[in-house]
Amino acid sequence: MAANVGGIDKVLRIVAGLGLIGATAAGVLPVWGYIGIVPLLTGVMGWCPAYPLLGISTCGKKD
Repeated sequence: MAANVGGIDKVLRIVAGLGLIGATAAGVLPVWGYIGIVPLLTGVMGWCPAYPLLGISTCGKKD
């Protein structure tokens, strides 16, 4: 399981995930907002299971 999520992608995923979870916890969004756990975990782990299926990697070039 090699990393396939790069720096900016990680930050955006973590911010979006925390935003969704926070808005749901505050009562702004309904319970579906807890789906924010998915981008949060993929950002923290640095690996997205959909990327290999789509042939995508935002990590940059490997030497």
